[in-house]
Amino acid sequence: MNIPDEILKKLETPYVEDLENYVDREIDGIFKLRSKKLQETKDGKKFLLLTLEDRTGSVRAVDRYNAETNDQTLQIGSVLAVSGKVVYYDERIQINIADSDGALKKLGEGQYNVERFVSKINNPEELYKELVRMIQTVEDNDYRKVLEIFFVEDKAFVEAFKNAPAGMRIHHAYIGGLLEHSLNVAKLVDQVCKIYAQLDRDLLITGALVHDLGKVKEYVINQKGIEVTTEGELLGHIVIGIEMIDRRVRGVPYNKLLKLKHLIASHHGEYEWGSPVIPKTPEALVLHYVENMDSKINRVLQIIEHEERGKEWSEYDTNLNRRFLLR
Repeated sequence: MNIPDEILKKLETPYVEDLENYVDREIDGIFKLRSKKLQETKDGKKFLLLTLEDRTGSVRAVDRYNAETNDQTLQIGSVLAVSGKVVYYDERIQINIADSDGALKKLGEGQYNVERFVSKINNPEELYKELVRMIQTVEDNDYRKVLEIFFVEDKAFVEAFKNAPAGMRIHHAYIGGLLEHSLNVAKLVDQVCKIYAQLDRDLLITGALVHDLGKVKEYVINQKGIEVTTEGELLGHIVIGIEMIDRRVRGVPYNKLLKLKHLIASHHGEYEWGSPVIPKTPEALVLHYVENMDSKINRVLQIIEHEERGKEWSEYDTNLNRRFLLR
């Protein structure tokens, strides 16, 4: 779609997903620097190949005028004000950086809106109400008590949980992602329990909703986007989550809490994936597989959504070790 100049001028700084509307036009954009690589043409001229991104995707950019200077002064992860021309090159969108010293300018906090880089879900209140209804289906008084301590009685925790991401980049990396992911896992294990009646549904529902409890303290959203806290770096969400259970929950039989904490401790499934123990109960095994499925499906859907339009295949994803068919 070709948007007239007078309409474009009224729009805010374009997002990556909007750039196809700006082909052959000059833009002033705000993007985060994901990667940079200084390269050289056959005739010895240096150019800087950049990957710029925002919450809607990523785009290639090329600086042919101040390549060496910008390579030395710009840090990966910085937020940049970018001036350049949007073009099609090699069958995809590219930004050719303008010939001026200020064409790539690092921005400080307060000079941009963090929501350019962190998406958020549209319906947090609806999902939270659905989560509360799920809690009400837990028949075991002890497991329901655990859930109510966090998700009903502690209003500050509820607000933090509704706004927390479930990751930095891999999956559900947006405001409300933790709520969405946890509820998805709970709904999925609920369906599994309808097939395997031997499973302890109440334990599984509880484990699904609290397995990533520690991510409320593992991640913080600031002007740079999603970052790991000091507590998250030193302990990780599995240890943090188990500590939260130990500190907050009283009056629940030890054996029940032991089974629940095993679900938290083992949900990554393998030692090499950061799990301190591997699943050793049927419920723990189910939680691992379901949690892993939801995280990977979300990853794939995000890749497909944010890839450049018109492509047949995605870029190679190093986390899932493959490309994905886009159409």
